[in-house]
Amino acid sequence: MNELPVDKGTRVTLNFALKFTDGQIIDSTFDKTPATLEIGDDNLPENFEAYLLGMKAGDRATYDVPPENAFGQHNPSNVQMFKRSDFNADMVLEPGVMISFADARQSELPGVVQHVEGDQVTVDFNHPLAGRTLIFDVEIIDVEPAQASH
Repeated sequence: MNELPVDKGTRVTLNFALKFTDGQIIDSTFDKTPATLEIGDDNLPENFEAYLLGMKAGDRATYDVPPENAFGQHNPSNVQMFKRSDFNADMVLEPGVMISFADARQSELPGVVQHVEGDQVTVDFNHPLAGRTLIFDVEIIDVEPAQASH
């Protein structure tokens, strides 16, 4: 078993689970194929990568990740009002429905309908996990130099 610690420039094979504090699983690889990623390749948010640094193959840990290290705090200015007429007439608009908008740079921006009243539709553009403390359960399977696979 190699002793290389997780750091920038390493390729890491790991199992992870992301859960709410009540134990509800958001995403997990423990029952699937392990994930492989290079530290710094943006597959994992940088703040999650920070928890992995220094871990070695065979290590397992569970971290409580506060919102500011996960998907940010819920930002009230990311909640916007629209008119019903801004949407296609046949579009289903009810709380919980996710709608894709194009932002100013024409990137896709998902929003979730929060509230519909009369002609007013309230859409929340915060990340669905914003404001939540998450549990990050991780098991490092292998760590190798990133360039070894090229």
